[in-house]
Amino acid sequence: MSDPVADKSGFLRMYMSSHPDTLVAYAKWFGKVTESITSAEMTSIDSKSMTLTCTLTAGAKKEVRIPIDPPLNGYDDVKPRLLEMKAIAQENLGMIKTPRITGFVLPFNILQSGLIVTTILYFALAPLSNPSPIFEPARYVAGAIGSKTVNYIAYTVGVAHILESLYTFTLCRKHQTGFLTGAAYVLSTFVFGFPIWTDFRKRVQSARINSVMKVE
Repeated sequence: MSDPVADKSGFLRMYMSSHPDTLVAYAKWFGKVTESITSAEMTSIDSKSMTLTCTLTAGAKKEVRIPIDPPLNGYDDVKPRLLEMKAIAQENLGMIKTPRITGFVLPFNILQSGLIVTTILYFALAPLSNPSPIFEPARYVAGAIGSKTVNYIAYTVGVAHILESLYTFTLCRKHQTGFLTGAAYVLSTFVFGFPIWTDFRKRVQSARINSVMKVE
């Protein structure tokens, strides 16, 4: 099966030839080229990587392979991903400012995560000695797999959410959310887990692309 991006690499290479500064930023940040670069050319690209040929100050040539991670799903993913990579490279090289996220948005996909968390808490905290029928499912599960296993699952999910909350905290600091917005993101990540920080990263990606598009 042919690579959908490699099949159109000729057009992409021609298009990127008019964006030498972007290619240099790719080479410096993603390619870890420490030497001074006067120009760079894209010689190939597919769904998993791109190859750049850099011309150094002394006139020497250096070939750099830059992974595209995660791989592109198709040709339509190329432009937004290359724009995002440009923004990331320029941010880390100090060429542009890191985008700020100033408002809290609760994603719609938290419902499933919230249901899972509620279910785990129910099985872990249900008073098994209480004869009420409402706790019969908890007694059944505890009898089938053991209450220690139920508690272990709840503990594992709790630890995972704590680590995810710390990761969200680092994102909030990097993107200068402010105290209230940051607290909302961290606390909601502790409750709902990964849907919160993945949506946060999507907002960052969108902000990066918008900032780059303004100067394209």
